[in-house]
Amino acid sequence: MANARRGEICAELSGATYTLCLTLGALAELEQAFQADDLVALVRRFETSELSARDLIRLLGAGLRGAGVSISDHQVAEMSVPDGVPGFIRIAASLLAATFGGDKPKDELQNPSVPQNA
Repeated sequence: MANARRGEICAELSGATYTLCLTLGALAELEQAFQADDLVALVRRFETSELSARDLIRLLGAGLRGAGVSISDHQVAEMSVPDGVPGFIRIAASLLAATFGGDKPKDELQNPSVPQNA
């Protein structure tokens, strides 16, 4: 099961459920693949909404490897999802939102709750 606090998501790929996570290492892999100088440049690239199929393969591959799956981009390219291309796009969007906090309220990010036993 995915841990949303760690930026993990679950996705069905080729009939199996996988956890994906863009760890720091996975983000560094993506910076290199997309020739981005830093995380801000990487985020800007994703914000353009102009992802190619090759971009989706790299993004999902990095997310799978970040979660501990030993898989090549070539193997990711051969995977399928129930909804086809729109399904791949939804998985990528969910992974980016989980990583960069796109689905969390701003006040949660700025003011984390205090533990009850503090």
